[in-house]
Amino acid sequence: MTKSELIQRLAERNPHLYLRDIEKIVDTVFEEISTALVNDDRIELRGFGAFSVKHRDARTGRNPRTGETVYVEAKRLPFFKTGKALRDRLNGEEG
Repeated sequence: MTKSELIQRLAERNPHLYLRDIEKIVDTVFEEISTALVNDDRIELRGFGAFSVKHRDARTGRNPRTGETVYVEAKRLPFFKTGKALRDRLNGEEG
């Protein structure tokens, strides 16, 4: 599902809201999640999952094509862990 499809679905389920308001709400939620991750905060949405940041240390890697040793800088990566209710729902279990 794309962001525009999400907005359209929300609009269909909430005909009393203006489309521009739904777009603003969705943009605000995504922006807040992004800002929290940039600040190394953890975002937990009960029943859905948790967003966090994983830190990868700098290391020496290898170019698989040439075998040459290369330096890989430290980096931060977004990480999502599903909540129990979502896992159960995906696997057809009652929750």
